[in-house]
Amino acid sequence: MDIVSAKGLIKDYGSLRAVDGIDFEIKKGECFGFLGPNGAGKTTVMKIIHCFMPPTAGNVRVFDMDVTKNPSGIKAKIGVMPQDDNLDPDLTVLENLIVYARYFDIPKRLSSPLASKLLEFTAMKEKTDVNIRDLSGGMKRRLLLARALINNPELLILDEPTVGLDPHSRRSVWDMLDNLKFEGTTLILTTHYMEEAERLCDRVAIMDSGRIVTVGSPETLMETHGGNLEDVYLKLTGQRLAEEAA
Repeated sequence: MDIVSAKGLIKDYGSLRAVDGIDFEIKKGECFGFLGPNGAGKTTVMKIIHCFMPPTAGNVRVFDMDVTKNPSGIKAKIGVMPQDDNLDPDLTVLENLIVYARYFDIPKRLSSPLASKLLEFTAMKEKTDVNIRDLSGGMKRRLLLARALINNPELLILDEPTVGLDPHSRRSVWDMLDNLKFEGTTLILTTHYMEEAERLCDRVAIMDSGRIVTVGSPETLMETHGGNLEDVYLKLTGQRLAEEAA
């Protein structure tokens, strides 16, 4: 069963075509990754999937609902972990989750114990009453993950989920995502870390200049093109990850 499907997806920003007529399907229970250089269109695709912006043309369906016709129905079933930190700096860790739960009409009598459970899952329990300003970057990433899970989503969208984290914190997040996938949650992510894509993704779509260059499992792509996943990425996009980070 396809949780997400796109046919002829186009997104224009004025005269700039950010996404150029792409097709893809994402199956229930898989982890699907979008890889590509900065400006390839990855984040734009993610924003269309979670109904943050409409497509210019083409058809995108999530849970068999059109993103332009039933955004509220789609949003109720998904969680989003953004790349940027948009936590409320005036609230504590626990308060951020409880306030966010209101968007899903979860009453406080339910949201408070749910938030505590999520903080335990993300190893943030001891930070319950800490102000956001006093959290490290790694702790903020874990809290963003906890917040994305507040409505028990069937589909979790993660934009660079471990950006800026040290190797130990990154592996900790990977373990959490592995557990979610084991429980049946469908995951969609963007990442610049090829090790992350190899570890988590069942399939990846490599994008360049708004188009999908290829789709397949990391293992299949490495067998087909030779080398590791970063070598494949370089062959297909002509750009090393170090250059993108510069």
